[in-house]
Amino acid sequence: MVKSTTTPSQKREKSTKTTREKPAHLADGLKRILKAKHHDPFSFLGCHELDGVFVYRTFLPQASEVSIQFENKWIALEKTHTDGLFETTSKKPFKSPCLLKVTAGESTFELYDPYTFSSSLTQDELYLFGEGRLLQAYKTLGAQCRIQEGVAGVRFAVWAPNAERVSVTGNFNNWDGRVHSMRAHGSSGVWDIFIPHLTTFDTYKFEIRNRHTGAVLVKTDPYGFEFEQRPGTAAKISHSQHQWHDDAWLEARKNRDWLHAPFNCYEVHLGSWQRNDAGHFLSYRDLATTLVPYVAEMGYTHVEFMPISEHPLTESWGYQTTGYFGVTNRFGSPDDLRFLIDAFHQANIGVILDWVPGHFPKDDWALARFDGTALYEHEDPRLGEHQDWGTYIFNYGRNEVRNFLMANAHFWLSEFHIDGLRVDAVASMLYLDYSRKAGEWLPNKYGGRENLDVIDFLKQLNVMVGEDFAGVLTIAEESTAWPAVSRPVYLGGLGFSMKWNMGWMNDTLSYIEHDPVHRRYYHDKLTFGQLYAYSENFVLPFSHDEVVHGKHSMLDKMPGDAWQKFANLRLLLTYQMTSPGKKLNFMGNEFGQGREWNVNSSLDWHLLSNEYAGHQWHQGLKLAVHDLNRLYQSYNALHTLDFEVQGFEWIDCHDSDQSIVSYIRRGLDNSFVIIVLNFTPVLRQTYRIGVPVAGTYREVFNSDANCYGGSNQGNGAGIHTENVAWMRHNQSLVITLPPLAGIVLQLN
Repeated sequence: MVKSTTTPSQKREKSTKTTREKPAHLADGLKRILKAKHHDPFSFLGCHELDGVFVYRTFLPQASEVSIQFENKWIALEKTHTDGLFETTSKKPFKSPCLLKVTAGESTFELYDPYTFSSSLTQDELYLFGEGRLLQAYKTLGAQCRIQEGVAGVRFAVWAPNAERVSVTGNFNNWDGRVHSMRAHGSSGVWDIFIPHLTTFDTYKFEIRNRHTGAVLVKTDPYGFEFEQRPGTAAKISHSQHQWHDDAWLEARKNRDWLHAPFNCYEVHLGSWQRNDAGHFLSYRDLATTLVPYVAEMGYTHVEFMPISEHPLTESWGYQTTGYFGVTNRFGSPDDLRFLIDAFHQANIGVILDWVPGHFPKDDWALARFDGTALYEHEDPRLGEHQDWGTYIFNYGRNEVRNFLMANAHFWLSEFHIDGLRVDAVASMLYLDYSRKAGEWLPNKYGGRENLDVIDFLKQLNVMVGEDFAGVLTIAEESTAWPAVSRPVYLGGLGFSMKWNMGWMNDTLSYIEHDPVHRRYYHDKLTFGQLYAYSENFVLPFSHDEVVHGKHSMLDKMPGDAWQKFANLRLLLTYQMTSPGKKLNFMGNEFGQGREWNVNSSLDWHLLSNEYAGHQWHQGLKLAVHDLNRLYQSYNALHTLDFEVQGFEWIDCHDSDQSIVSYIRRGLDNSFVIIVLNFTPVLRQTYRIGVPVAGTYREVFNSDANCYGGSNQGNGAGIHTENVAWMRHNQSLVITLPPLAGIVLQLN
């Protein structure tokens, strides 16, 4: 606040006042102000002309004395109501904005009156918001630090169309909803007020009085950028000062051909990847010095953050969001997160954000029944409630709600330089009968079960991302056979860049969990995926969902003794990294986390310590993953034709008796590699495979290598082809195939 230049004891001049009785409508206005029911407080407070006399009013419940600056003098205001209404009159107009000197308790300070500032919202903003097309709504709604009429402060704006009155309450007004009632903007449903002198230390909420029931609700800001520490739920004034250093990354991203580039993603929950010695969270800045070099050294191309929007319950993993525009303060400030993302970009690593537009929690201080009505959600629970998760479903057919989600996507991509959005639970959004019994859902206007509003929303989202953020990816977690999820909107698709291949993941894990002696009976689970592998741009995921809720860790899914478990996991990851499709692995998979993932503790990094008895197994697996990641990036044949049938050819997919598959991966540059995978613990020393070209082949990867913890069986320096036709090829190789292992061969 502005410091006082005079003392309370200095004599104040009083302006001339009229003592005539106030009109009835003014008495009614006073009554509404005092009871915090006024729908238009700007019509009563501030400066007004009445019968040729200029009247100034302010409502300051904590003040004992108030003066107004008028013609370079301080004019004392009369306290006309004991609750804190102060007034004065003048024959000359007051200069706006009005500067006041206020005495409250033992303090005297100066401040500008919010009710003497005009609104800075434009009709264009309100119109576009109502149309659902204000993509940068996060710069209009919420709390915007700005200079208005030469005065620094914060403009607050919120959408609450069913409110009789909306106020900003905060630590700066003793959370009194009578003090900063907002201005309504007609049928737009938007309310705003500019409050001078606020700082980034101030916290606030919106107090909303419903016009139908009179119920008073206290809500956090849907567009809030930052929030106070749990269990508090107030938003905080926030303003970024981060200076980005990733121009080179962003420029290169614009022209990146992601269809033919390596994409190998490390999925991370920031709160449980690693913790400090006291068991506390690492900060975003700590992670910039630990997580960034780790991901870079391991050879991943991208990192995917599980949701980092503000959420009250850690155990929700971030998927029940209460602050869509707020960075969770568990790990620091929004600028601290910008610092972390910047560090990833400078290390040439992209950042994918797990984004949750499918549902939101029922917490009464957040989006739920925001203005006393079903505003962001559907009123009818058959459309508006997610039964599995106990959450509300967004009303995608409402322009302002769709705008909220579109602007949120734009916000993360623009303000945080995010390189892609992984959209959670797309299947639950697309189907009106998702996880519902007959009679528990409503069909669309054509009688079908497709959510037409969601289809339109997803298409609009993907078109926006493609047009405004060149090189940015959108990835759908979609678990059904919905067609053309990753095909362009102009071809009738939903427009996503990629889609998680949940079928491949389920089939593969189902296969590998069988004892090797029984795998021959389930061989089709390895081969079936090729029938649909190129119908979408697929990501092959082993995500967090596969290592929780009694599903066991990836290592613990593997059958057999310790040697076989690690061999199976190395083989499984070799199969994933050499199969067509982009890659994703959850943290801990890379070194063989033994127990299920626990959101409330760090990964078991001690397993890699030389002091741990079985460290060699975990160190070997981590080295194998490191080398597979490097192999995947280095060989065009392993990534440039992931989404095209020309990039894959079976050598033999029928050897179910021995549980062996072999195939060729090809690249855009006509290069190729050969992959042979043995899913039994039997050493095959004279196994013949057909190859397309005569010559000498060498192993460029063997998951059974001694350095990985294997038995070190393999093919030495090289293998020469024989002029023996085999498996539709004129040339063939006789190879040694290690037990429970995969090898990658390259023509010299």
